[in-house]
Amino acid sequence: MQPVHPHEVVARWYSVGAALVAVMLWSVAPLMAELARTTPPFQLTALTLLAGALATLPLSRQINVSRANMAWQLSVWLGVPLLIVGAVGSYFIGMRLAPAAEAALITYTWPVLFVLLSQWSRFGRLKMAGVIGALIAFSGAAVLLLPQALNGGFGGAATGYGLALVAACCWALYSWLGQTAPVALSPLLPRLLLIACAIAASASFITEGNPSVVNGEALLAGIALGLGPYGVAMVAWDKALRFGQASVVGSLAYGVPVLAALILVLADMSVLDWRLPTAAVLVVIGCLKAGHVAG
Repeated sequence: MQPVHPHEVVARWYSVGAALVAVMLWSVAPLMAELARTTPPFQLTALTLLAGALATLPLSRQINVSRANMAWQLSVWLGVPLLIVGAVGSYFIGMRLAPAAEAALITYTWPVLFVLLSQWSRFGRLKMAGVIGALIAFSGAAVLLLPQALNGGFGGAATGYGLALVAACCWALYSWLGQTAPVALSPLLPRLLLIACAIAASASFITEGNPSVVNGEALLAGIALGLGPYGVAMVAWDKALRFGQASVVGSLAYGVPVLAALILVLADMSVLDWRLPTAAVLVVIGCLKAGHVAG
């Protein structure tokens, strides 16, 4: 039996603690997004990312990204900000067009997509357990969507569900890049978030016109989103990925959809029926099944 080095034990618990911080902060993101829904989505995205950049500013330090090849430099300075804008913006718009709890649950299928990406990059193929886990997780989303499909279609909610899935794909790709990039992303996050904020502000100006005044509850909610779920949580998640195993860290994120749905129900912003907890349990089971072979 191989002895476990004390530094490995510390790193393992550090990664678990960092992942739990991210999970708790992400769980309140749907509630904060609902409180800020009066703000145009891209304007809210820009506000949130600006607050996130300020929250992560103390962690900034100089990293020599130029030592990586050109493809990785483009991935870091352009790909990561675009993925952040895609994830946050699609999430906010999706929650405007579809019921908040259902859209959030679809977005939080991203851990199983991240696990599949990790499997593919590590083994060069998808393992059967990962595929089965993905099918179980997405059957949870089907539980939510099937009744609407059978009762005359989704209406405008279909676009919202689609954008929630786009957000899930963006988060999965962001997490995979955070795990595989030749440089750590957390010291670069303030600059990356500022670049993403500029992209979101440009998208807001083009699609939403002149910015409106954000005040009151919506302003506080937008700042809270940036400081927590899209600031501290992103740094904590990057640290967790750097110091821990993908399977262990990813499995902790599987509790996010359950906690997020529960918080929305407790806040009277979603109605609890049999479909929501059933779908949440299926998503968690599917993610656990997929993550069983990713570490």
